Amino acid sequence: MGRYIVKRLVYMIFVFILLTFLLFLLYQLMPANRAYTDARTELAGLKNTLSAAEQDTKFQELYLKYQRRYGTDTSNKLILYLRWLGLYPFYDGKCNGIFQGNFGFSYQHNAAVVKVVGPAIRNSMLIGLISEICVLGVTIPLGIKCAVKKNSRFDRGTQVFTLIGFSTPSFIIYILFIVFFCSILGWFPVSGMKTPGSTATGWANVKDVLHHVALPCICLTFGSLASIMRITRASMIDALSLDCIRTARAKGLREKVVIYSHAWRNALVPLVSIFVGGFFGIISGAMIMETMFGFKGMGLLYLNAVRTADYDLIMFMQVIYTFIGLFSNLVSDLCYGLVDPRVRISK
Repeated sequence: MGRYIVKRLVYMIFVFILLTFLLFLLYQLMPANRAYTDARTELAGLKNTLSAAEQDTKFQELYLKYQRRYGTDTSNKLILYLRWLGLYPFYDGKCNGIFQGNFGFSYQHNAAVVKVVGPAIRNSMLIGLISEICVLGVTIPLGIKCAVKKNSRFDRGTQVFTLIGFSTPSFIIYILFIVFFCSILGWFPVSGMKTPGSTATGWANVKDVLHHVALPCICLTFGSLASIMRITRASMIDALSLDCIRTARAKGLREKVVIYSHAWRNALVPLVSIFVGGFFGIISGAMIMETMFGFKGMGLLYLNAVRTADYDLIMFMQVIYTFIGLFSNLVSDLCYGLVDPRVRISK
């Protein structure tokens, strides 16, 4: 086990470097030049004191100064990437990159990207965790019951109902839910994370936040019901047809023991990656939902960063997404060995 984890960590480091390098090259193509922008901004405050010829000379000096400050005084992409990581020195001989804790600066928010991303991650984790618990709490019992009562009225009715959410585009679901629950019934607020101007604290603040996130969680749960429930149902049907299940029933074991102790554990193997991926995907946010409900999470933050070409913020979020993807794959593989002892992850 330990050797396997070490090998996977080495593999993760290699893939992480490769992916981040490709992403770095991709975002280098963006039409954004911080050194040029800052040099023009500083020169604008000096125009009244300089002649036209002096302005050109001063701009070149300022441009070179900011290029050296940001480490962009070279066209070598590998050197730029190593400077971004903090493995190659800048003009002054010092390293100032990710490994030194410098993840970049967001010009749109006028703050370090770590301070910008922190609240967005918390918001996405809040709504993602609630919706994930609701999805698993509904889909697992439904999938098991539909598999046990295969082709019954309950099974067919459940599949028809869940397929509505599967076949309907997510933004249509959000619009319909907003119209019905907000405009017609008035149960939930249309957007936001808390009541504007609210100074509530303690339990009152918790209730206010939960009231605002309830409808987005319902929308995310409804949209995920069909796919996960149908996969759970299909996996359980396959597990119930195994020879070991027939043997357990022949021995006279209770049906609940057969279903939840024997069949469910065999059905878990293909579901592990879905459950683990969904859990780690919480941090990624839901771009369409956050946009429509005005929810300040990772999805909306990433969309706004792309719109404004906030290069450092985009790269930092991509680093987070890359790490989440690699780490969730490792956890999935480890969970396979826990769920099914026949899987030898140490080899």
